[in-house]
Amino acid sequence: MSAQSSSPVPTAYPARLEVDYSDQYNRVTTLFRIVLIIPIAIVYGALTAGATETVYDQSSDTTTTTSGGIAAGLFVATLLMILFRQRYPRWWFDFALELARFGTRIGAYVALLTDRYPSTVEEQDVHLEIDYPDAERDLNRWLPLVKWLLAIPHFFVLFFLTVGAFFAVVVAWFAILFTGRYPRGLFDFVVGVGRWWLRVEAYAFLLVTDRYPPFSLR
Repeated sequence: MSAQSSSPVPTAYPARLEVDYSDQYNRVTTLFRIVLIIPIAIVYGALTAGATETVYDQSSDTTTTTSGGIAAGLFVATLLMILFRQRYPRWWFDFALELARFGTRIGAYVALLTDRYPSTVEEQDVHLEIDYPDAERDLNRWLPLVKWLLAIPHFFVLFFLTVGAFFAVVVAWFAILFTGRYPRGLFDFVVGVGRWWLRVEAYAFLLVTDRYPPFSLR
């Protein structure tokens, strides 16, 4: 009797997203969703807005404007830390994780995936998990320099998927107004696009993994 070799079971991707599906949605809040989102969108915008600095160069008589934001600054700082020290400070990771969760809750509310108004603290119906990396063991110190370039095929595909998700949300908006239900197929598609974006963000910008994102909605 010959022993059969078993192939290793692939582990879950280090960035994961799930959204709880509801059988019934509020027609009133759905109708005015674009208005209701404004206050929390202002909070998120104030949190992530970049600072702008204008510098005048007398020698060349030119004015240069530079700007940056929390996300960009965190990306650059993390890249440099991995490159030169091969470290990923835990508090940087925790902040990036909570910011991603907050932004995703807002996105889910805009996309009508949930009726619960986005919380700045509670997880609610949106479950986003990102594994903290062991920088010395799991991350190549040079790869962050080119991850954005390697992710270009994903950006190309996600452009069309995001357009499709936009129209899916429009259709779902009408469906909820008339039936009170979000068609499950459209719901799964929109969540899948968000999940795909999260994996690419975790790979190319949050730099938490060197594992290339799969081309998959699941």
